Amino acid sequence: MDTATALQFLLLPAGALGVAALARWRDWSAPLLLVVAGLAASYVPGVPDYSLDPHIVLVVFLPPMLYSAALDSSYLRLRDAARPVGLLAVGLVLATTVVVGFVAHAIIPDLPLAAAFALGAIVAPPDAVSAVAIGRRLGLPRRALTILVGESLFNDATALTAYRAAVGALTGAAAGLLGIGGQFLLAAGLGVVIGLAIAYLSGFVLRRLDDPLSANGVSLLVPYAAYLAAEAVHASGVIAVVIVGIYLGHELSRTTYGTRLLSNAVWKVADLVLESIVFALIGLQLRPIIAGLGGERPGELATYAIVLFLVVVLVRFVWVPASTCLPRMLSKRVRAEEPRAPSVQNMVLTSWAGMRGVVSLAAAFALPENFPQRNLLLFLTFAVVVGTLIVHGLSFPWLIRRLGVSTAQERYGDDLAEAGAQQAAAAAALARLEELTADGVLDVHQEVVDQLRTRAERRALHAWERLGGGTGPEGEETPASLYRRLRREMLAAEREVFVRLRDERRIDDEVLHRVMQELDFEEAALERG
Repeated sequence: MDTATALQFLLLPAGALGVAALARWRDWSAPLLLVVAGLAASYVPGVPDYSLDPHIVLVVFLPPMLYSAALDSSYLRLRDAARPVGLLAVGLVLATTVVVGFVAHAIIPDLPLAAAFALGAIVAPPDAVSAVAIGRRLGLPRRALTILVGESLFNDATALTAYRAAVGALTGAAAGLLGIGGQFLLAAGLGVVIGLAIAYLSGFVLRRLDDPLSANGVSLLVPYAAYLAAEAVHASGVIAVVIVGIYLGHELSRTTYGTRLLSNAVWKVADLVLESIVFALIGLQLRPIIAGLGGERPGELATYAIVLFLVVVLVRFVWVPASTCLPRMLSKRVRAEEPRAPSVQNMVLTSWAGMRGVVSLAAAFALPENFPQRNLLLFLTFAVVVGTLIVHGLSFPWLIRRLGVSTAQERYGDDLAEAGAQQAAAAAALARLEELTADGVLDVHQEVVDQLRTRAERRALHAWERLGGGTGPEGEETPASLYRRLRREMLAAEREVFVRLRDERRIDDEVLHRVMQELDFEEAALERG
């Protein structure tokens, strides 16, 4: 690789990270800004053509992004929301595939029905990355977030299966409706089995690795191992990766504290880098896609794009309330399992969280070169993806605020539950301390015992104080918040001294790194409160 090629290779991640940093600084939607920046950059003279390689996206980018999202999800909450997640991840994807397919076949001359269904499968799966990020920041209720996360984890498997079936129908490789259904069930079942096998093996290894660096090095390989192992036997690599991520996320509490702390940092950085590159790549596809259209008339292209965009949005708006309300109306069991009906606000927000992402574009670029009207399908996919990212991305924060959705009650319930748990944990810790110091089992100075007892009691008190919102009457700080603020100031003063002593060559850099790490851990604990 020569220097020019290397610089071109580095230009994309460097530019994408720069835009993402700007978005985080200004508290803007990073995916939206990255797509817009990519659109603009695609027509800047001198910017290289970055063609989206579908194999790289599906093998290099998709597994770690899915794994990270699954790792950060909750197995218990996903299990509780299995019905709505399944209706969206399977039912809505298939419904979108069919409706978009028939509409595209009707409005686009000479487009075979199978090719239209391929387009429907391509644009069917939403990518909830940006919606979930916005929702978490603005207080979308936990169940709504769980449903969106679960949908985004599993819908790619449904869409890619439908996509392969539609492409196979044109190449003569399709096996009929029952055969396709059987292939999907077999691929999904094998994906679950392979995912569980790799999850169990990975969990066994990770629980026995005391070195956080080694443990997280293994963790970085896990999503690729799951995806490639499943795809090698024609199983669903997507489902295998998701199963591994959910399992290991549930078991992460059984690893060492160092592994957990480093894992959080590692996957946050990986998410930032991968998502920045992916969304920038989406925007950068505009110029090569337009160039491939040739003599297509702009008016017709705009009409096709607008109609299909509206169809994609409307299908979701019809499906979400229907799939939410009809099961409750028709089944006593559903009403018994879910006594509280979902709010209208949550249904509206879920209906509007339909941003599409890079999986759709990767599937479109993977169409065979001789596929009927391939360039047109690429353009329409691009238009739907970018349209949903811009329209939904710009309006989603406004809609959350306009509907007055709040998680204040959930946060209060969390704080109340944590306070009770902290008190029970402190009682257990104090009981263990008494066992170790009673009857001279350990020869410990009373001052040490008092310090340990005070620390355990203070953790429980912090949790109870947080129920008051962190401040006392008339804005007065609680002892816990005052303690944290003063201790942060003390830590800042300590750091200045250590850095000054290093600059004066009175301590070595290695000493500085060690003491700074200790201070950083303490500040991280203070931040948690």
